[in-house]
Amino acid sequence: MKLGVFSVLFSGKSFEEMLDHAKASGLQAVEIGTGGYPGNAHCDVDNLLASEEKRKEYLEKVHSRGLKISAFSCHGNPISPDKQFATDSHDAFVKTVKLAELMDVPVVNTFSGTPGDHEEAKYPNWPVTPWPGEYSDILKWQWEEKLIPYWKEQGQFAKNHGIKVGLELHAGFLVHTPHTMLKLREATCDAIGANLDPSHLWWQGIDPVAAIKILGKENAIHHFHAKDTYIDQENVNMYGLTDMQPYGDVQTRAWSFRSVGYGHGIQEWSNIISALRTYGYDYVVSIEHEDPIMSIDEGFSKAVANLKSVLIEEKPADMWWA
Repeated sequence: MKLGVFSVLFSGKSFEEMLDHAKASGLQAVEIGTGGYPGNAHCDVDNLLASEEKRKEYLEKVHSRGLKISAFSCHGNPISPDKQFATDSHDAFVKTVKLAELMDVPVVNTFSGTPGDHEEAKYPNWPVTPWPGEYSDILKWQWEEKLIPYWKEQGQFAKNHGIKVGLELHAGFLVHTPHTMLKLREATCDAIGANLDPSHLWWQGIDPVAAIKILGKENAIHHFHAKDTYIDQENVNMYGLTDMQPYGDVQTRAWSFRSVGYGHGIQEWSNIISALRTYGYDYVVSIEHEDPIMSIDEGFSKAVANLKSVLIEEKPADMWWA
């Protein structure tokens, strides 16, 4: 496995400064935002699509530092009832897939999306309980009329271009659990897989190691984000896990995103890395930082140190003892 970073963390740095920082930190890969929520601070997609020479120059800057691009990421909501945002998200995805093919980047990360509750809705609607029955009716309509048709077409589009799609299992979007991931994959194609982030699993009550086993057996893990979550049980008792307080209200929130090792111990992260290797994922572990009580530099450096202590980098040896 290789250690990388989701470069939007360093959007305040120039492209070259970001790459230099990644190299100096001992990383081997960068994941780069190309639009949508992550923005495109380090990647002018239209510019690169238009010029082979600029693509070569761009990749040379990456490769000359001993780095690789693990994924392009354009997280958005392509089935949003906000027509303009849906169009922008879709266009960013299509362009990113085309660019990924041209630049030999194997994975494009994004969200599955969430539509409204009917054709004229103004805002996304994320049902989380089967009763009263109208919630189940909404969810059925969303999957059958919006989610599956969109990803059946776009999954095949990505596959035709030799690209794997990493859908981040993120609450608020229809694909947010191993079950919903595999349900959509079965209804579309095997280009659709997960960008697995343990931080979004822990607060839903999902064991990341178990999720890795479930998805790994189906070869459905296409990319991996390294971010932690701290769960404050006293606050859970008050607010529940679907806590709507702002992320900055750390003292009262039921859970908060943390840098790797500050929500769960190194043993648990060791178990995660071992499960990834055991169940077939031998690609990049990409650090994402959204820790509300650490600076970017400190949170990032702590994540690097903790992950380096557990990352399995070399191929396994022959079982010489057996």
